[in-house]
Amino acid sequence: MYAPAICRTEGDVSDGVLKFSPNSESSVETQKTCGGFSETYAALCDYNGIGCKEEVQWDVDTIYHSQDNREFNLLDFSHLDSRDLAVMVASMAYNTWFTKLYCKDMRIGSEVVEQVLHTVSKSSSLEELTLENAGLKSDFPQKMATALSENPASVIHSLNLAHNPLDNQGTGASETLCVVSLSQALCSSDDYTNSLLHLDLSKNPGILSGEDNMYLFLAQTNCLVHLDLSGTDCAVDSLFGALLRGCCADLSYLNLSKNCFSHRKVRETLPVFRQFFSSAFSLTHVNLSSMKLPLDTLRALFLGLSSNPHITDLHLDISGCELRSAGAGVLQELFPRVACIGTLDISDNGLDGDLLGVIPAFSRHPSLKHLLLGKNFNIKGRVLHDILQKLVQLVQDEECALQSLSLADSRLRSRGTVMVNALGSNACLRKVDLSGNSLEDAGAKMLSKALQINTTLRSVMWDRNNTTATGFQDVARGLEHNFTLQYMPIPLSDVTQAYRSAPEKIDQALTKVGYLGVLCLISISHMFSQKQALRLHQGLVTSTAEQVMERLCVRVHQQVCVLRGSEEGKELQAARQVLKEARNSRALYPSLCELVHVLSVDGPVRQKLDFLAGELTKAADKELQVIVDSMVSLCRELCPMSSSAAERLNPPLSSISERVSIPRSTIRTALMERAAQDINRALEEVKLSVVSYLTNSIVDQILQELYTTHKALVLPHAHYLSLPVSQSLDLAGKYDTIAIQKRSARTRRIRPVSTRLSKLT
Repeated sequence: MYAPAICRTEGDVSDGVLKFSPNSESSVETQKTCGGFSETYAALCDYNGIGCKEEVQWDVDTIYHSQDNREFNLLDFSHLDSRDLAVMVASMAYNTWFTKLYCKDMRIGSEVVEQVLHTVSKSSSLEELTLENAGLKSDFPQKMATALSENPASVIHSLNLAHNPLDNQGTGASETLCVVSLSQALCSSDDYTNSLLHLDLSKNPGILSGEDNMYLFLAQTNCLVHLDLSGTDCAVDSLFGALLRGCCADLSYLNLSKNCFSHRKVRETLPVFRQFFSSAFSLTHVNLSSMKLPLDTLRALFLGLSSNPHITDLHLDISGCELRSAGAGVLQELFPRVACIGTLDISDNGLDGDLLGVIPAFSRHPSLKHLLLGKNFNIKGRVLHDILQKLVQLVQDEECALQSLSLADSRLRSRGTVMVNALGSNACLRKVDLSGNSLEDAGAKMLSKALQINTTLRSVMWDRNNTTATGFQDVARGLEHNFTLQYMPIPLSDVTQAYRSAPEKIDQALTKVGYLGVLCLISISHMFSQKQALRLHQGLVTSTAEQVMERLCVRVHQQVCVLRGSEEGKELQAARQVLKEARNSRALYPSLCELVHVLSVDGPVRQKLDFLAGELTKAADKELQVIVDSMVSLCRELCPMSSSAAERLNPPLSSISERVSIPRSTIRTALMERAAQDINRALEEVKLSVVSYLTNSIVDQILQELYTTHKALVLPHAHYLSLPVSQSLDLAGKYDTIAIQKRSARTRRIRPVSTRLSKLT
């Protein structure tokens, strides 16, 4: 079916449209909601003969605006037709509000793709483009390259074209040519080498199978921070030459998983490979998983990292690399020398019995905080028992820095209860994943006992352990007596299986287990800023009034333009003044909110809490000193001889009261974070109501003034408009109704019913 062009050329735009366009100097509103997206969308719908969807305008003007969301997500409108989506994307071409266009796991038609390319070629504000698993054709990279080359004002710094398998109709040569075109477009301008921060071409098999495609761009000095080429069939060893030349300075995230090494060239590229990892300045995440990692390459990796003084807390994922016994030997020998790794994932490497030698290499490692060992326990009997004992010793060591441990999908069965039982007295782990180990009810009982005495765990993952209703009740009892655990997701797999046989017991247990989910939601809600709350309230309550005001402003402005040649009377002066105040009122709500924020940053409440924190710290220290002195006196009374001997120790027993105190940060945190949150929440509610009252009062008055002004301009000067007086009265009466109903303009607007849903009813 033929679809007419979505966008009109500049020559086709009438003077009337230009006069009141968002970018026009004569425009009444200098800043429309979301950059005037709804107005542009409505105009393009009218031009193309497509019904304007009110739900689209409502979502943008209310939800996107209230959340200050600059990412236009096509998934929000996936229920609409392809042509509707195309018009929405076309509306972004000249929009300065939205900086991101997002689409994932949704196939988009050729009309939408065409408008995406048009937006890329025209937009001066689009910074991030994500079209992941969107069904793009093999010629898209070449078209994308053309669009980029046509836009010298492009500010795109993030490009995600992941998981778009090339169309089967294209040949390998044409696919490579398309990627070369995109590479050349990126290389052709310093703007892209100096601005592109995020590049994701993952899950596109064969797209980088050649030697010269994207390597051209990577070899140039660039500012890439995030690079994901996983599953692209690139030759990993050949890639590091380009990375060394162009990406050492800024690259932070590197994902090359699910690719391969060309084993014939491994020895030739080892020096470059090692040099990259010893020279990179900013690496925080490296993923080389799911590929056969040659032994020499693993050695070069650790040697390079061990000599790199620039990076810390690196996340290294070498899971599924078939390391086996030879790799275990390299880990045992070289890992203790690498001080920059904070997270290590070596799961699914067939280490099995070799873990006996590998686990001690993690002991007392200064920087290792997170360790993933799952799928490495394909052993039974005494060897498995010894390995688990080594793990227990590792996490029980007082100098152990580990904060999280994952043994997921290791099928430990009943012997795994040794590890579960050790969690009770463990003092370092904050997160543990024991899913997929078939620990059954015995493991659930051990977990229950551990939870009752553990005070450091914050997150526990427990599923696929063949836990029955009895086991869940045990876990629920443990959770009742644990006051520090923050996150334990409902084990859906085990719950589904157990619910069939004992639904009532499962309901009772989940009532207690599910309470953690409530706690988690509460903690998340604390991160919801008051600024977001103010914007949300503004978007829901005032957006309708703004739209009514905008329509009235346009009418008043039209009358002013018509009467510009007539005598400058009081009516025209009043009209200009009310238009100015209407324009200023758009900034009233955010300005009041900003004023509230500025005056509250270091207000009397915070100052008083600061003072109280210091006073409470002094009082706590004094109370501790009295208690400790009394305890020492009691020791001397009951055991005088031993107490006298203890006085000769260094430090002496009597000086203990001088060395005991509550950390000052503890009381300050309790006041400034917990108490202050409750106080600030109550204050913000009052502030919000005052801001809303002031804004609504001013807006109501402006609406009334606009109506009165419009009426005063229309009725005496109807002859200028060539309209009968009766028609002028009708026109004024239309806005009289709006002004009379100004209170309803402040009520919460109901979202329009979706077009498709309305057709079904």
